[in-house]
Amino acid sequence: MNPQGALKLVSQLIDLPIVDKDERWCGIVDDVEFTGGAGKVARVEALLVGPGAYEGRLPVWLFWLVRKVAGDRIVRVPASEILEVASAVKLRSPASKLRLHAIENKARSLIPHRGAL
Repeated sequence: MNPQGALKLVSQLIDLPIVDKDERWCGIVDDVEFTGGAGKVARVEALLVGPGAYEGRLPVWLFWLVRKVAGDRIVRVPASEILEVASAVKLRSPASKLRLHAIENKARSLIPHRGAL
């Protein structure tokens, strides 16, 4: 699928995993930013990744809780960084260049490392 072509956002883009150029998983697509306006062609400007992107989709009280637990950080991934949209969004750059690694590193630090069960 071409990132410049037509997309069904709910079924084909939102909540897709994001993989960087090194095949490292770096989150999921939480929201999409567009260019264009009324009567104009809408184009994907950027993918928004992180708990801050939930704000418009959650009730105020629930977003308050999300912010307390996970923060409100948003990483904006420009559309020019999208290489391919398939079963995952593949990026042209490593996660560290786009600052996507910080979210995953924080999540990884919260998981206990005690070996196999």
